Amino acid sequence: MLPDQPYSGLLTDLYELTMAAGYVQNGFDARATFEVFVRSLPRRRNYLVAAGLEQALDFLGNVRFSSEDISYLRALPFFRHVHSKFFDYLSQFQFKGDVWALPEGTIFFPGEPLLRVTAPIAEAQLVETTLLSILHFQTLIASKAARITAAAAGRTVVEFGSRRAHGVEAGVLAARAAFIAGCEGTSNTYAGRRFGIPVYGTQAHSWIMAHEDETEAFRDFLNVFPEQSTLLVDTYDVHAAIEKMIALGRKPGGVRLDSGDVLADSQWVRARLDRDGWNDVQIFASGELDEDRIEDLLRSGARLDAFGVGTALSTSADSPNLGVIYKLVEVEVGDTVRSAAKFSQEKITYPGRKQVFRFTGDEGKFSSDIVGLHGESFPGAEPLLVPVMREGRRLAASGKDLAATMQEARSRCLACRSRMPGRILALQPAEPPFPVRHSAQLERLHDQVRQTVAKTARIG
Repeated sequence: MLPDQPYSGLLTDLYELTMAAGYVQNGFDARATFEVFVRSLPRRRNYLVAAGLEQALDFLGNVRFSSEDISYLRALPFFRHVHSKFFDYLSQFQFKGDVWALPEGTIFFPGEPLLRVTAPIAEAQLVETTLLSILHFQTLIASKAARITAAAAGRTVVEFGSRRAHGVEAGVLAARAAFIAGCEGTSNTYAGRRFGIPVYGTQAHSWIMAHEDETEAFRDFLNVFPEQSTLLVDTYDVHAAIEKMIALGRKPGGVRLDSGDVLADSQWVRARLDRDGWNDVQIFASGELDEDRIEDLLRSGARLDAFGVGTALSTSADSPNLGVIYKLVEVEVGDTVRSAAKFSQEKITYPGRKQVFRFTGDEGKFSSDIVGLHGESFPGAEPLLVPVMREGRRLAASGKDLAATMQEARSRCLACRSRMPGRILALQPAEPPFPVRHSAQLERLHDQVRQTVAKTARIG
């Protein structure tokens, strides 16, 4: 969560360490390339939004094995036969590889590399688990947030999900990912300070209930926050609360509806406020909202200006995981480069270092993608993967301050969405899906590798 802080090398699965020990002890001196990608779109998604790269690079730049970490591993029965050479290697461990990635906020599709790591094979193996964890979570939440903000049709959406997130760190990073994908702000004040995200807050029902009279509760809050107050009006009776607020003669910035018949109440509240000339008082809705509920409310004529979305957003409740994977695509030993691929049924991967090329069609809209080999080019297409780390050091473009990085990623996402075909941005399944194909050169390499593997593995 915090930049430039040490990360324990033990933030990994045990089999990463066993493989690394095998590579080091056997002197398997190879340079490997792994790619992170998603096999298929999760349920009810037409696209994904890349997020988490900044934290991934923080991890790569700061992962170390402390003496305590190494002592723990030495004591494991599983490692009793491992040579001291491996533990010496861990004591000096530092990621020194190269990384290419999709810039945060980029819309992407299954089979397209989100990140590419090239490093000594043991290094590349040891960072797999944490890279997948970081990129998976923020990409998951950003992709959900993109749907929610699209459903709001230009109205403000605030991320409200910290108390339902799967841990404190998840709440902070969910706020970050949601902002990248179009949310205007968050209720999480730490995320506001750390990442420069605008923060929003009103009051809870407990504030109203703590006072003997609702009018007193409104007055006291307005006394403290005369310019920023959004008053919660559904604790007892919405109509009565609005009348009490108007009778005070002190106009708040907004009112919040958190329960009840939000459609009917929003229509009544808007009409009542407008009757007294309070046209600029915003109506903010919260409480068990998601993209479907927001779309349904607006389609039915709800008079709402902003939404606070919590549980559904910070947990991606309807589709809580992505099939994100980290697969070996190339091994270099000495002067020999060997492309690698997996051919087991339903888990086929494509070999070679890859690039994603995006084409633009009519009216400036994106029309299709080609996944090709690194080094290919296609007239009129934009290559999406860019270098972000070389020999373990961040490149200048990825070292900006956190707030500037966030704003750039957010702008990229919104610009990318504006150029996607309408059917891709819709909440319903896109027909047809966004076109993505492999280049002819990549297909040929895939066939060559398959034929080579078939000779040794005796597969058809």
